[in-house]
Amino acid sequence: MPPSPAPAPRRTVLAALAAAAGTAAAAATAAPAAALTGACPDTAARPDEARGGHAPAPGGLVDNRFWNTYTDWRCGTAAGTRAVAGHRPGLVIDTPAGRTDYTDPHTGRTTAWEYAVWTSPLHTSAVPATEVVTSWNAHTPPGTWLQVELAGTYGDGTATPWFVMGRWAAGDTDIRRTSVDDQSDGRATVWTDTFAVDDPASGLRLVSYRLRLTLYRRPGTTLTPVVWRLGAMASDIPDRFTVPASEPGLAHELIVPRYSQNTHIGQYPEYDNGGEAWCSPTSSQMIVEYWGRRPSPEDLAWVNPAFADPQVCHAARFTYDYQYEGCGNWSFNAAYAASYPDMNAVVTRLRTLTDLETLIGAGIPAITSQSFRKEELTGAGYGTSGHLMTVIGFTPDGDVIANDPASPSNEAVRRVYRRREWENIWLRTKRYNANGKVVSGTGGVCYLFFPDRPTPAQRKALAAVGVH
Repeated sequence: MPPSPAPAPRRTVLAALAAAAGTAAAAATAAPAAALTGACPDTAARPDEARGGHAPAPGGLVDNRFWNTYTDWRCGTAAGTRAVAGHRPGLVIDTPAGRTDYTDPHTGRTTAWEYAVWTSPLHTSAVPATEVVTSWNAHTPPGTWLQVELAGTYGDGTATPWFVMGRWAAGDTDIRRTSVDDQSDGRATVWTDTFAVDDPASGLRLVSYRLRLTLYRRPGTTLTPVVWRLGAMASDIPDRFTVPASEPGLAHELIVPRYSQNTHIGQYPEYDNGGEAWCSPTSSQMIVEYWGRRPSPEDLAWVNPAFADPQVCHAARFTYDYQYEGCGNWSFNAAYAASYPDMNAVVTRLRTLTDLETLIGAGIPAITSQSFRKEELTGAGYGTSGHLMTVIGFTPDGDVIANDPASPSNEAVRRVYRRREWENIWLRTKRYNANGKVVSGTGGVCYLFFPDRPTPAQRKALAAVGVH
C-alpha cells in the first residue's frame, strides 16, 4: 500500500560496497490508507511490558521503539489484521481489508493480492531525529509478503507523506524484495533503508512518527505473514570527525564462525557478484550461526556444489535488494536473520565501545558498519567507503577483536584492530576520503541479532543500549 511516488533518489552510506542505485521506481499498489488515529496511546514505556519495545539509548542521541508485545499489536489501527498471543505475540491477516494488483518493477509481472493493514500509534521520539531506520522480524510463507512505511511530523508541525521503507519477503518467488527510490518531500529523502533530513544544519527534525504495515497474500487462501517485531531507530548524531576515546573495560572473546566474503568473488553475478559486495550477508551469516541457526540442506540445494560455504551464497541471495542492486540493505539483513526460528534482529546505533563491551560481556556479538582509508586502520590492508564486520571481543589491552569478512580466507578472518583507530572510524559521521573530500561516516550503526528468549544478562545488556 505504497504512497504516491516522490522525487529524487540517492542512498545513504550503506553497509556494503554495492552497485549503483537501480533506475526504476517501484509501482504503487492501490490499497487505501489506514486511519492515522490509534486505538490507544503509545504504550512504549509501560513497566509491565518487560519484553516490549521502547527506551532511548543512554546519551540522548538514539531512540529505539519496537512494537512486539500482544498489547502493542492490539493498539494502533487495524484494518483486517489480528493480534495473536502466545510465547511470541504477533500480527496476522484476519479478514482482508481489500484486494489490489501489484506490478513488480523488477519482473514486470502484475499479480492480484489480498491485503490487511496495521498502523502503529503515534510515537514521539525521545530524540528529535535527523535519521530513522526501520526494522521488522517476520515469517512470510510462499504466497505472502509485506510492506513497511513511515510517516511523521517535523518540529515545525508539518507532516511528511507516507514513505515506503521496504517491500519484503523472505523468499524471492512471489515478489522481488525491494527498497523504493524517488521518495522525497523536499525536506527529507529515503536513501534505500534510511529516512534522512536533507539539511540537518537547518535545525529541522522529525519529532514523531507512525509505522504502517501492510500484509499481502494470494487471494482466496488462508495464508498470512506473521510479524513479531516492527520498529525504528531514530537518531540525531552530531557531525564529528573524531569522538572521545573510551576506557577499556573488558577482556573477552566470543567463539563465532568465520567466513570470508573474498572466497566468493565472481559467484552469482545476479546477487552482486560476491567478494567485496557481500560483507553484509557474510557478517550476518556468521552471527546467525553463532546463535545455532543455519539453512537446511534443502535450503542450500540451489547453490553450486563446487562453491565452499554455500550458506554465505544463501545469505547473499536472501538479503539482496533488487532496487539497490546489492546485499547491503540494513533492514533486509536484519529481516533475514530474524527469518530463522525464534530470532530477533534490529538495526540501531551505539555510543561507544563501552556499549559493545556490555553486549560482548553478555554473549551478544554485533555487526558494525564503518568506512575508512587504508592508512586509518592498522592491519586491515584495505580502505573502504562502506563495510560490515563482526565484533566478537576485546583483548586485555582493550583492542577490538573482529571477524572481518574482507579477508583472503576463513582462517584469516579473525583480526585484532587498535581500539582508538577502530572506535573513531566506526562512530564518526564525517571523514576525509582519499581525494581529501569530506564524505559521510555511519555514526555507530550496527545490527544486533539475539534470541527471542535472551538470558537475564543478555536482556539487561540489550536494555543498557536501548533495545527491548
